Amino acid sequence: MEPGFCLYYEEWGGGEPLVLLHGNGEDHTYFEKQIEAFRGEYRVIAVDTRGHGNSPRGEAPFTLKQFAEDLKQLLDRLRLSRVFLLGFSDGANIALLFSLKYPERVKKLVLNGGNLSPGGVRLRYQIPIVMGYGMVSFCALFHKPLRRKAELLRLMVKEPHIPEKTLRKLSMPVLVIAGTEDMIRDSHTRKLYRNIPKGSLCILKGDHFIAAKESLSFNEKVKKFLKK
Repeated sequence: MEPGFCLYYEEWGGGEPLVLLHGNGEDHTYFEKQIEAFRGEYRVIAVDTRGHGNSPRGEAPFTLKQFAEDLKQLLDRLRLSRVFLLGFSDGANIALLFSLKYPERVKKLVLNGGNLSPGGVRLRYQIPIVMGYGMVSFCALFHKPLRRKAELLRLMVKEPHIPEKTLRKLSMPVLVIAGTEDMIRDSHTRKLYRNIPKGSLCILKGDHFIAAKESLSFNEKVKKFLKK
């Protein structure tokens, strides 16, 4: 535990806790339409991950595993023993890592646009990311403000690395949800789903950002899953 470190979060509503984890380079406001839709039934807690939004960068490693530990620290501080957890993109990867390490803390899990490895990203998206990471990392050697951008890009180039077989350890119901034109390969999304014992799969028409762009359909599917 990093002394004095604390994630920024905002919360709305009451009822069972629903924790929202945004994607790379974003903050909790990505879930504006989910907050509005779920706050009437759940205690919605939208988090800014380390180095994003209003959360400090801190001194700990800037990795998805560290972000999962940050989440545990926050839930402990809020005295939340068990939550519904919804993650988007890198947030889905954080949610997955957290659920694998602390399965007793997650009642149900929603993974939107997550991936097990960088190879799960379609090449037409991953190649520019890799090229951008190389360029920004070099420039950051001479221009310190670029270091944060390099750290963000590194997450997409180097992480995650979650073995398929570990998914069989997930004991909670899991909804894997993605868009028809998602930046994550459809075959990769289906592989993720197939390896989860209590997994269900939903593919909605749209791209990687279905939670924001197709919010009505997205929220309907998530609500049905949480109540089932």
